Amino acid sequence: MPSTDVPQTAAEPAVLLPSGPRLAPGESVHTASLPGLTLVVRSRGTDGPGTAPALFVHGLGGSSQNWSALMAALAGRVAGQALDLPGFGHSPPPDDGDYSIPGHARAVVRLLEAERRGPVHLFGNSLGGAVAVKVAAARPDLVRTLTLVSPALPELPPQRTAWPTGLLSVPGVPALYLRATRNWPAERRTQELLALCYGDPGVVGEQARADAVVEYQRRIELPYFWDVMVRSTRGIVDAYTLGGQHSLWRQAERVLAPTLLVYGGRDKLVSVKVARRAARAFRDSRLLVIPDGGHVAMMEHPELVARGFRDLQDEVAEAEDDGRGRTDAGPAGAEATGS
Repeated sequence: MPSTDVPQTAAEPAVLLPSGPRLAPGESVHTASLPGLTLVVRSRGTDGPGTAPALFVHGLGGSSQNWSALMAALAGRVAGQALDLPGFGHSPPPDDGDYSIPGHARAVVRLLEAERRGPVHLFGNSLGGAVAVKVAAARPDLVRTLTLVSPALPELPPQRTAWPTGLLSVPGVPALYLRATRNWPAERRTQELLALCYGDPGVVGEQARADAVVEYQRRIELPYFWDVMVRSTRGIVDAYTLGGQHSLWRQAERVLAPTLLVYGGRDKLVSVKVARRAARAFRDSRLLVIPDGGHVAMMEHPELVARGFRDLQDEVAEAEDDGRGRTDAGPAGAEATGS
């Protein structure tokens, strides 16, 4: 396997593999070809009367498939599109090799502009949450509401269970990790990943686990897999260290869109302790805490997340109908607990 410290995207042509993404019933997929960028986009539902456009942005190491359960739960409410960020899922690396949070945010903006679907209900998880914050702060015209599931907002120091992921950004560490785990089968790698991301990995059924093993093996064999992971992790770490107007917390304060924040009490990557700070940072926020949830609540508890979003959507629609721009039913910082 090539060294993870050597940039590969500039030397290797970006090509889509012939095997396409695994689709859930009711889903379709298309490729958005933009200058210097190719994005694979998963869709469920069509824009039209009765549905509102929505865009879903996955986290580090994830893909558009992470949103299938939530898109199904919101069928009839939104016409959902979930993209594979550059270099993730089935999207090839971008020509410029930019995996920073601003770089990913530009990819999202370019997709929204190209497909002319904005303003959308924008969803983001983890890395995708940080990306969504950047988009909402910079382009309020493209975002109707914002739903963030365990967003990667700066938490210093991070909780200890998140340290191994952050260490991927340190030169030399990925190569050491590869040597230490070179004999691990895909089943063990998948189990470790599920244990990290879920509050209760036992909710993942046998078939879903088998599918996850196959997908993990496919991804790890991509020649650019570790390069993308390392560079994207460095992008998160870099964003954590930025101050002033470029700080993600300052960006959060600029977001105008009504915002739903979802946190898991058993999240090993983003501590639930940061939830209240986030609720204060966003000017029009609602907080949903799922006590037994992990890092990917939209996969582990899709119905709870869907219920929280439906409440937000109804509230915003009522405010728009009343011509008030904001409803008294959901004050900033309103909090609920999922169970």
